[in-house]
Parts: sequence; C-alpha cells; structure tokens
Amino acid sequence: MFALFDDAGKFLAGRVMSEAESSLQIELESGKRVKVKAANVLLKFDKPAPGELIAEAQRLAQEIDLDLAWEFAPETEFGFADLARDYFDAKASTAHQVAALFRLYEAPHYFRRSGKGLFKKAPEEIVKAALLGIERKRQQALQIEAWAEELAAGQCPQPIKDQIYKILFKPDKNGPEYKAVVEATKRAHKAPLELLQAAGAISSAYQFHWKRFLFENFPKGTGFPALTAPEIKDELPLANVAAFSIDDSATTEIDDALSVQGLGTGTVVFGVHIAAPGLAIQPDSAVDKVARERFSTVYMPGWKLTMLPDEVVQAYTLIAGRDCPAVSIYFTLDEATLEIKGSETRLERVPIKSNLRHDKLDTVITEASLTGQAPAAYEFAAELAFCHRLAKELKAKREVVRGKPETFNRPDYNFRLDGAGTSEPDGSETVAITVRQRGSALDLIVAEAMILANSTWGGWLHELSLPGIYRSQASLAPGVKVRMGTKALPHAGMGVAQYTWATSPLRRYVDLVNQWQIIACARHGRTAALAAPFKPKDAALFSIISGFDAAYSAYNGFQNGIERFWTLRHLQQQDIRELTATVMKDGLVRADTLPLVFKALGCEPLPRGTHVKVRITGIDEMTLDLHANLIERLDEVAQQAADEEEDEDEVGSGPLTLAIDVGAEGDDGGSAKGEEAAAN
Repeated sequence: MFALFDDAGKFLAGRVMSEAESSLQIELESGKRVKVKAANVLLKFDKPAPGELIAEAQRLAQEIDLDLAWEFAPETEFGFADLARDYFDAKASTAHQVAALFRLYEAPHYFRRSGKGLFKKAPEEIVKAALLGIERKRQQALQIEAWAEELAAGQCPQPIKDQIYKILFKPDKNGPEYKAVVEATKRAHKAPLELLQAAGAISSAYQFHWKRFLFENFPKGTGFPALTAPEIKDELPLANVAAFSIDDSATTEIDDALSVQGLGTGTVVFGVHIAAPGLAIQPDSAVDKVARERFSTVYMPGWKLTMLPDEVVQAYTLIAGRDCPAVSIYFTLDEATLEIKGSETRLERVPIKSNLRHDKLDTVITEASLTGQAPAAYEFAAELAFCHRLAKELKAKREVVRGKPETFNRPDYNFRLDGAGTSEPDGSETVAITVRQRGSALDLIVAEAMILANSTWGGWLHELSLPGIYRSQASLAPGVKVRMGTKALPHAGMGVAQYTWATSPLRRYVDLVNQWQIIACARHGRTAALAAPFKPKDAALFSIISGFDAAYSAYNGFQNGIERFWTLRHLQQQDIRELTATVMKDGLVRADTLPLVFKALGCEPLPRGTHVKVRITGIDEMTLDLHANLIERLDEVAQQAADEEEDEDEVGSGPLTLAIDVGAEGDDGGSAKGEEAAAN
C-alpha cells in the first residue's frame, strides 16, 4: 500500500511500512523512511507507483480549467476527490484526484483552504480582484523584461530616466524601474552607473552631481514660497559710527561690519555690527520655517542657494549707504596696550559707509600698508591699521591658550566660471582657479573680530543663564572633533573659553537662533531667561542642532565634491598632464597649485612631506576620481609638511556610493580659519 501525505505544504508519496493509531512509517522512493502523522495523510492507494502517480497528476493538473472548476465547485466545503469526480467523472482515478488536489492547492485566489484536503471556493468579487492583480503582475514582468532589454542594448526608457536618482540613491526595490536596472546590469555585466551612462540616462557629469544633491536635499525644489520680509518694529537709536564691511564681491548676504572710534585719544571703541533679522523674524513664523528647513546657505562655484529669499535678505543685509538695523557689540580698549576694558551690546541702526571687497583689495590692503611700511592710499586706512594690530594681538593671545600657533600653510582657492553669468551653471563653463593665501591681512581682521564677538556673546549668554548653541572642542589631540551643544564649553582649537556662531544670521540658522537669545539679553538683562525664545534644556534646541549638523555636513560635502569636479574639469580644459605634489600618507598626495588630493601609484612607500612629480593617467568626472603615477621624486622630505597634521576630510568627496543592489540578489581641526571662513 502507498500513501500521499502533506509535508509542510509539499506533497510526497511512498510505501507504507507500518501503521499505528496516530502515525505511519513511510518509505520514499529515495529509500528514506519518514514518520508521518496520520492526520497528514491525504490518500492511500495500491497503484500506480508513487513516482508515476505524482508525475501523471502534475500533467493532468495543468489541464484543469480553474474558471470551469470554480463553476463546478459546490458552495459548501468540499474535498479534492469531490471536485475530481465533478470535473472529470464519477469514477475519477487516483491520478485525477491527486491532480485536483495539486490544482486546488496552487490556486488560493480561486479556492481557500479549509483543512487537510478540504477547500471552499472564494467569492466572485475576490476572484475577480485576484485575477486583476495577477494580470497586473504579469504585465509588469513583461514591462521589466522590455526595459531591461532596452537598457542592455544601450537605450534608456523614459520612465527610468525620470527616476534615475531615486533608482540609484533611494530606490523602491519593489518598483519595476529598479528591477529593470538590476536585471539589465546582470545581462550587460556592467555596474549600474556605467550601464545608465552608456544608455544615455546620464548625459552630463555636472548635472548628475547637481541633481543628485537636489534630489537628496531639496526634493521639493529650490524655489521659495511667496514671503514678505517682516518689518522691525523697534524704535532703534542711530549709532554714531561709520561702519564698513569686508566681503567678496559676490557676497549679497552681508552679515557683519566693523567700526573704530577714538583713535588718538588713548581709548578706542571697537565695534562689531551684525545684521539683525532676529529683530523682525520671529520663531515659528513663515520666514523662520523656511530658514529652518534649509538651515544654511549652500555655496558652490558660480552659484549658491541662499537660506532666505533675496527679498528678505536685502531687507536686513548691511549694504552701504543705509542705516541698517544691527546687533552691535562694542569693545572698549586701551589704545596702547590693546587691553579690553569692557564690552556692551546694543540694538541700533548702524550707518554703513562702505562695503569693502576682498577680491579687489587683498593686493592693496596688505600687511605692509597696514603697518606703515608701504603707502596706505585707501579709505579707512587708520581704522584698518588698528583692526589689523588688534587682530594680531587677539590671535597671539588665543595661540597661548591653544598651546601652539595656527599655521596657514595651504592657500584658499577661488573658482570663477566664465560664461555662467547670473544664471545657474550647466557644467559647460570654463573654470578659472585662483589662489588666495590663508591668513591675509583682511582675512585676519574679519576672522579675529568675529571670534571675539562670538566668544564674548557666548560668555554673556552663559552668565545670564540662557542656553545657546555652542561649538566646543575638548582638546587638540588627534581625533577630537568639534561638537555642537547647548553648554558653554572650551574650544581648544580656537583657544577660547566658549564659542558660539552668532555673526552670520542671514546665512546660518544657528546664528539666527543665537541672535534671538542675544537680543533677549540686550532687552532684558538679568531677567532675559524669562523672555528668551529658548529656555534652559529646551528640546527644540537639540532638534535644531541635530538638523543643522546633518544639513551643514551635506552642504559641505556637496561643496567639496563639486569643487573637486571643477578642479578635474580645469585639468582637462587646460590640458594639464603632470602635477607637482606633496606626499601625505598611504599613497595620497596633495597637489601644490590646486585644491586636489588623490592617490598616485608609486608614492605608497614615500615618507610624508616628500615632494614629487606625477603624471595624470585618467580622470573620471562621475566618480570624481583622478588616477596618477609617480614620475620622479623632486626633493627630500620637507620638514614643515612632515609635521603638518592632515585632516582626513580633505581627501575629497569620497567614492560615489549607490543604494542600488546588483549582487546575487568639516571642521579643519578647530582652527579660527575653519570656523570663520565659510561665512566671513
């Protein structure tokens, strides 16, 4: 005797060797013996042999028309043998019965299982819905197949092109577009990026990087809703100063300006004036929500995405020729010793006499002209000379606390896109890269003034028991990063007791938040904690810090990556095939005249600081990779470079990472320049 039984949804048959009340010993055709519960046995038979029965039943099962079987089936519960007798004939053979079992079991959309070998037909509306779903899946499978064939053949279907960034970086792995790309990569034996590029889905490397950034950070687009700049309702006194700002010509968000009074009297009042959107924009207002959604202005060569719409920025920016609302901090100093006697914060209107521009004056306003060693034929010559003298003193004092001097051995680089005009770049522009040495006279003046204001305001907030958003660094030990928090803690890299960001409220959201707190201090003094927008341990501040950190990191990462793109493009446009560079470590080298760190084969065994010449062997604008080989070693290790601590974040944008699966299925160490350069 033979028996057919259900083994966890799989039907098996074999010879019955022994039978007890609740179980059977059955020998399969393979010779294996299994113990089967009696309740799992569906059919006992004498012939044909188990293997023949199952083979014949599988063949007959495919001949059963499910629609017809569903019509024949009774409304009540029934067994598979009952259906076989109704469908085939009253004397349905064992093979016909087992065929009915197989067919019923594989069609749950037609027949629901009610027990071992028992079924009940599904309601008509359920059957229709299931059949529609099956047909949709069939059509989708055909569509995936067609798209995969097109991609493998070098053509990109429009639906895939429309979702290219979603497929690569945030895919719906159940979506047909994603599945088609996965299938095509297997057929073509290519990486996803290579496949899509070959199929014409990615026509421009620049647009690829730009649109990927927008997809990940501005999914709703870069436009602003219709907003009106709120008016400042305060009756602000007019300051008796003539202030000047120092920025690049392209700067429209002029956040800060300086003033100097009392030169020659023995007591000088040094003013730092910060644009005051916080006097008009209120927390949770429409404008605030826009600023908090973006958190910061995004900078890139030839373009920027501002934190606030231009009409709002222009209402508060410190533009020359206007009396601009400002949060000012005045430092009273001994003119001879530069000792700070005290400070005072005021809310006022500040006359902005001039907007000085770095790119036009860096070669004119030099350290020689500021120290009297060269003519100083420019406006605010005396004031700038004092500011420079003060900046050097402030920097020297910070370096004492810091424990070592700040060195600016590497230059900053300016990118100019010829042909970009006032419109968004498209990647076809010619790029010019020029050098601006770190620590220039004007840089130093601005950086030290902002550090002084930010550290002083941070201390004032702490003194009045108000929380703020601080930046701190526990030590200069390797690996100790700058952190953001709500407590006033030392910043070892800058050499100050505490440090906030409060001097760029038009382009960084944390500065606007801190400005609200500073305004409360200026208005209410010792009772400021009762009136400030953010109270101690306010959870909203931690949410802002978290959101800002994520956005700022993403923006800086994009800026670094797109600057690397333009540097690679510059190499190609200028047909530069060889570079001199300095070895860092593990084969990484830093170009001498371009903002570029890359691996050069042959440099792995060379000590840090070795000067080399390398040959460029390949450039990939999509992955931002530069391939190079060592040509020759130019000199012995440069000690200064060997001692320099390299920041790992400067290596570049890193490898391009995709979210698509086609397998088997910063800060610069806390220096003043790093903290202030992005905004000032």
